[in-house]
Amino acid sequence: MAHLRFLLFPVLLSILPGCRSNPDFSQIMKDIPDEFYSGNFNNVIHLSDSLKNYFPDSIPQIRYADSLAQMTERISRDFSVTEEDIVAQIEKRTGTFSDEDLAGWTRKGWVEWKMINGKKMYFNRSASNLVLLKKFHEQKDERLKEFAKDKDKIFRLKHTKEVYKASRKKSNPVVPVNMKVTYTITVHPDVVPEGETIRCWMPWPKANHARQQNVKLLSVSEKNYIIAPDSTVHSSVYSEKISKKGVPAVFQIIFLYQSNGQYFNMNDQKILPYDKTSYNYKKYTSEQLPQICFTENIKRLADSIAGQEENPAEIVKKIYYWFNENIPWSGALEYSIMPNIPEYVYQYRRGDCGMQTFLLMSMLRYKGIPVRWQSGWMMPPDDKNLHDWCEVYYEGTGWVPIDVSYSLQRSDINAIKDFYISGIDSYRLIVNDGVAGPLYPEKRYMRSEPYDFQRGEVEWKEGNLYFDKWSYDMIIEYIK
Repeated sequence: MAHLRFLLFPVLLSILPGCRSNPDFSQIMKDIPDEFYSGNFNNVIHLSDSLKNYFPDSIPQIRYADSLAQMTERISRDFSVTEEDIVAQIEKRTGTFSDEDLAGWTRKGWVEWKMINGKKMYFNRSASNLVLLKKFHEQKDERLKEFAKDKDKIFRLKHTKEVYKASRKKSNPVVPVNMKVTYTITVHPDVVPEGETIRCWMPWPKANHARQQNVKLLSVSEKNYIIAPDSTVHSSVYSEKISKKGVPAVFQIIFLYQSNGQYFNMNDQKILPYDKTSYNYKKYTSEQLPQICFTENIKRLADSIAGQEENPAEIVKKIYYWFNENIPWSGALEYSIMPNIPEYVYQYRRGDCGMQTFLLMSMLRYKGIPVRWQSGWMMPPDDKNLHDWCEVYYEGTGWVPIDVSYSLQRSDINAIKDFYISGIDSYRLIVNDGVAGPLYPEKRYMRSEPYDFQRGEVEWKEGNLYFDKWSYDMIIEYIK
């Protein structure tokens, strides 16, 4: 890295205040992305600041440079563990290990790192992910034993049996669960100057889905608020608040809704040929870059799994089974710092629910099977969390839910084992039916989560407020 610093020295001198009155604008614009992709994040921030100072009228270039500077902060937050600390974290979870062990795990991609400002920094969930990956690949018997004791999976299995039994004849939404939700976003004190307006978007249930009914707003902390039209991709409640010195800014909504499960027995469904001229077919079999994409790796993978099969339901089942055997769940990087999530999952053979869903959707759309994103929260007792899944369209049947990250269930009954290939439980909160849509009203700055919308978004007149500037909380009451 020394030679790179030497080459950069004249450039950095040229942008320091007092050193030169007219820095080279084109050189700065060239160096900012170069420094970013080289991991020289301190230089990115200095260059971005110099652009603002010397060329304040270059608004598009300033926004571009500022976005890269923000990305350096996000990447640095995710890759915040030193080499010394990662060794201690892994030893705490797995016991002693050798340098060769760590080198082997690193080659496999099980322990992830980046060079940041000339220093090797590890992903802050590498140690916990390593335990998951070792268990998936090396301790299958242990995994099966744990499944039998996992209270969340036991609850899910019992519940999906109820959904299967209730909906197997007509495939209607069944087994309703009524919930009261209190959702709170708390902006930390003094992250926005006193007297400035804080803009906040909070997740709100979609009301146009058959599985989600009786949506009712009970209260909003702010008198003036805007509920996004249900036609928007991301469903939200927007409100504003004036910042007060030393005081957190609290936004809160309380609402009721009913969630239903649904199951489709695909053996009983007559799947008709797709109308490939229709708008929806073209829309939901197209790429949506960057995260729904048909790279050469993805095309080869999808073709190798599907083989000569032409029945869409059978192709979906084959690909789902491949995920079950090859792609374990693991803690994820923030999506905003991942340029191509499907390729990441392909390369590293792991991912969380949304990452797996992006790869699944890319594969299915490439194979000419319409599929659309759906996401929000999983809401079972004692196990609520952000969650992503999707829906596959079958001509003659309609949209069928599929949750690839929930995987096959432990059951001797095939329909129950395969439940999440064509079914979904009643414990969901649907907030999004697509990705990367505009918020309503429109957000001015780059979002903390540019593709999904689950935790919420916050900004003020001078920029986005990232997740480290505020916290979120959800309280669920289950109503009989």
